Amino acid sequence: MTHPHPDAQAEQRFEQLAVHFLADPTVTRGTGFGSSPGLRTEGKIFAMFANSKLVVKLPKARVDQLVASGTGGRFDPGHGRLMKEWATVALDSAEVWERLAGEALQFVGSAIKSPHGGDDPSSPR
Repeated sequence: MTHPHPDAQAEQRFEQLAVHFLADPTVTRGTGFGSSPGLRTEGKIFAMFANSKLVVKLPKARVDQLVASGTGGRFDPGHGRLMKEWATVALDSAEVWERLAGEALQFVGSAIKSPHGGDDPSSPR
């Protein structure tokens, strides 16, 4: 019996996650950073698929917890600077992908509704 390549499994898992979240009328499919597939709410990225991992925007304290527990890592968009409000979660942690994407949707959605939301420099202040 042949098993799909881990990258293909992760991509398939992200697609299943996207289908789940696209049931929410505030969620749209688009790109993350660059050309990676992403999910947005009100035009802001809350989850994306990069380097065969789920990448989610969460409060810094939550990202710190995920890193400390070994569940996730800090996201590096490729220029050597780790992003404090973005966490990566590998496929072996896929059972938590949906929960973390839900947390990210709530975090980004609440930042949009707040006049001084999040730590995103692209957010209007």
